[in-house]
Amino acid sequence: MTNSNFNHGSHGSNLPARLFTKQSQALIYNYKEAAVQRMLDFDNVSQRDTPSVGGLIHPGSDGGMYKAFFGFKELVIPVYNSISEACQQCPNADVFLNFASHRSAYQSSLLALREPSIQTVVIIAEGVPENEARSLISVAKKLGKVIIGPATVGGIQAGCFKIGNTAGTIDNIMACKLYRSGSVGFVSKSGGLSNEMYNVLSRCTDGIYEGIAIGGDAFPGSTLTDHALRYEKLPEVKMIVILGELGGWDEYGIVDALKRGEITKPICAWVSGTVAKIFPTEVQFGHAGAKSGGESESADAKNNALREAGAVVPTSFEDFSNVIAATYAKLEVKGLVKPVEEPTPPELPLDFKTAVKAGKVRKPTSIISTICDDRGDELSYAGVPISEVCKEQYNMGDVIGLLWFKRKLPPYASKFFEMCLKLVADHGPCVSGAHNTIVAARAGKDLVSSLVSGLLTIGPRFGGAIDDSARVFQDAVDNNLQPSQFVEGMKSKGKRIPGIGHLIKSADEIDKRVVLLKDYAFTHFSSTKYLEYALEVEKYTLQKANNLILNVDGCIGVLFLDLLHSSGLFTQHEIKDIIDVGYLNGFFIVGRSVGLIGHALDQRRNKQGLYRHQADDVHYAL
Repeated sequence: MTNSNFNHGSHGSNLPARLFTKQSQALIYNYKEAAVQRMLDFDNVSQRDTPSVGGLIHPGSDGGMYKAFFGFKELVIPVYNSISEACQQCPNADVFLNFASHRSAYQSSLLALREPSIQTVVIIAEGVPENEARSLISVAKKLGKVIIGPATVGGIQAGCFKIGNTAGTIDNIMACKLYRSGSVGFVSKSGGLSNEMYNVLSRCTDGIYEGIAIGGDAFPGSTLTDHALRYEKLPEVKMIVILGELGGWDEYGIVDALKRGEITKPICAWVSGTVAKIFPTEVQFGHAGAKSGGESESADAKNNALREAGAVVPTSFEDFSNVIAATYAKLEVKGLVKPVEEPTPPELPLDFKTAVKAGKVRKPTSIISTICDDRGDELSYAGVPISEVCKEQYNMGDVIGLLWFKRKLPPYASKFFEMCLKLVADHGPCVSGAHNTIVAARAGKDLVSSLVSGLLTIGPRFGGAIDDSARVFQDAVDNNLQPSQFVEGMKSKGKRIPGIGHLIKSADEIDKRVVLLKDYAFTHFSSTKYLEYALEVEKYTLQKANNLILNVDGCIGVLFLDLLHSSGLFTQHEIKDIIDVGYLNGFFIVGRSVGLIGHALDQRRNKQGLYRHQADDVHYAL
């Protein structure tokens, strides 16, 4: 039975008989990592000498390299930002595998078809507009190119070349013996059922030579008939298996080819969708083209037409494997197929993630994290979900408590943290850190570089004395040193007392920041033992010089000692760790970063030019 609406693929196929060889390579557009690795894994078990992936195309990228595995070896695959560049650099790649969405598949496929080196274009996307699909088909015919798809998983030539995710995982490939060539040419509309049929054919025959899923859209780039006629020309193919579906007229092309004698090899065929007749109205199945229309588009009508034309058609899909096995057995009796010598495919190493999941390997972790967890549905800080952290009652002091000290601190402590950050955020443009940031910003450096220029100034003489002051004052108190003993002891060692002394401030011009910190501690802390000791030390040092005052670094350092010891939240061991590890300078670093960023932005906003120090401010001692 024929229909005047059917013309695609009739009266012979213009497609070349052989689409792929063991040297075929693909360019993959909008590449998917899993598909790339599956193709390379297939190459390995098929014992290809060269990888089937020639290059990757990532539009708009800066190019570069992508790493994947080719057997046990790591392979570096070039990444290109355009189709023309990829084709120019990879002239041996003749297959274009297009993972673009239905919105952009047309333009990218059109560009690929126009490249002389590309012979086959595979379009994965479903839902490509029909007018665009028809336009691509027309261009391909004029240029003598082949399109597989749209809405396809691709195809496979056993032991030779695999397109993308065709045939699924490596386990399925091994089970279906797709790593070596068989005698069956298979073509289907459905990618999912293709995988099932590869399994059936591996059990009922010596396996496939080639399998193509043309795609389920209404206008496929190549048809069932096109590929059946190709298989007729291939001497390696001894029988043809076709799996069609209701809707459309493609299967009638097979009928016509059989009647005209264009196909002489045994054909086993089944058109799925016979269940549609039990529905009272038109039924749309999964594919765009799988829609029950008139009687002649029904699965039953197509099966009957194929059977009458000479194809071997079962009574149901369940019986399909039986008729395939019987047809293959006849070929064996006639001596047209011979037993396949089973090669031993090389062992494919497990990916590390797969091996871990299967419990087959163990590996020590590279990093220990005890402060946050980004796994699961929601990020958490020290076990507190981020949604909770973002509530009003949490401030930045609380966040520091969670991420630095791994616990929720009482409000007075977190407010003290915030107070410290505010007080050290900036101290004008003349201090060394701000000066360095300003110089870098005016030299045209970016924000990060300018910030780092200032941060690298932090040390024992500028902002880095908080940890050291906490250490020396704690040691003095714990050893019951009198303030005079402490001061003279440091002097005898030739060391400055961290946290004592200021270049600008003095007993006559007090540092308001220190006053604020002391007032807060006396009001909110349950004990100020270390602060009181530091103030006694200050009384002694002021006898030596008017600027040897307790500065903001020293005040923050001793107040942290009071907080840690009096809060009841930390053990002595934890306090020692906090002091030894160097937590406290972090407050100066975080706080001062705010001011340094402000200075960098201020210089850029005011468009200040390159800074050069004035010569009259330099004493040249030559």
